[in-house]
Amino acid sequence: MKAAACVVAVLIIRKLRRRRNKRKCIKKRQCWMRPLFQQRTKNLEGIFYEINYRTPQFLRLSLEEFEHIHTLVEPFIKKMDTHWRTAITSKERLAITLRYLATGDSYSSLQYTFHVSKQTISTIIPEVCDAIVRALKDMVQLPVSEQDWKAVSKDFEEKWNFPHTIGALDGKHINIQAPFRSGTEYFNYKKFFSIVLLALVDANYNFMYVNIGSQGRISDGGVYKHSELYRKVENNQLNVPAPEILQIPYITKIPYVILGDQAFALSTHLMTPFAGIHPKGSKERIFNYRLSRARRVVENAFGIMSAKFRVLRSTMILSPKSAKTIVLATVHLHNFLRRDSLLKKTNDSTIETASFTPNQFITTPSDIRIFLSRYFMTNGSIDWQERY
Repeated sequence: MKAAACVVAVLIIRKLRRRRNKRKCIKKRQCWMRPLFQQRTKNLEGIFYEINYRTPQFLRLSLEEFEHIHTLVEPFIKKMDTHWRTAITSKERLAITLRYLATGDSYSSLQYTFHVSKQTISTIIPEVCDAIVRALKDMVQLPVSEQDWKAVSKDFEEKWNFPHTIGALDGKHINIQAPFRSGTEYFNYKKFFSIVLLALVDANYNFMYVNIGSQGRISDGGVYKHSELYRKVENNQLNVPAPEILQIPYITKIPYVILGDQAFALSTHLMTPFAGIHPKGSKERIFNYRLSRARRVVENAFGIMSAKFRVLRSTMILSPKSAKTIVLATVHLHNFLRRDSLLKKTNDSTIETASFTPNQFITTPSDIRIFLSRYFMTNGSIDWQERY
């Protein structure tokens, strides 16, 4: 027993000595802040000089737009100074975030631009993006009344020659680094890891609804089937106008529909192209052309947003949750930059509709598609449709 106690005592003494020697080897901190980051204040003045007078596209926003956004998000991101150091200002935080969204640069690259450590930047960007979404939450929302939906439909008919359309639907894969221990959940058919951005867009390239975060392996149709938008559409909870005739002398009532590609299932509320290859000049081919012409606004909206905020073109070295916050911020900023189009759309929201009796109803999605294809061949035709 005494021998065992002696061995334990020796081991404890050795462990204590190792801890003491380890503490002696630890170097004292040389400085509170590295010289690179001490130049942050002077560097900020130079950055805003560039924004004002030389390169206004540095943050993808004009000075007036930047100040407007800053006013909205400042209450959410402002930090207090301490006795040890001054806090990074709200303008600096917003500028760092906007530059990241505009370029998709790594945090290591941004730290040399803004003289802020990459560890601090990794906490600033998600926080500011979340504040942008909260401040601009009214920029992305579905119409609430029948007149608002009719305004959307009027824009589609006047600009893209497809009547009774209340939006174009599609999905976009956002490239991310493979999440830890995720297997193939985020691996899509394009052979990279992603989350899916599902969006409903109006005729003016504005996002009305977005759903982000689904694993890349899930198809666009699968994401839509599990979305809140699908549930509300199927349960008639969106105040979409009732079916109406297209024009006199028609008596058949056609419902208002969403346009999608072949990744989605045909339904009463969602029109998709005819499958297969059809001869030139046939009603099926003309219908597919007219539908694709109107549906491409959602593709255009994705392209405009990705060109403005190039973080969407790079691989995000982030968790799916953080990547979702980043993408939501770009969507809201996209709509903010197009707010003039939003105001024009909402101001002109009155449409005269024709009623005609007796009425005939179409109940099946395939019959609705056939009726529209015939309509495009007769009264609803346009001069150039048979060229494609």
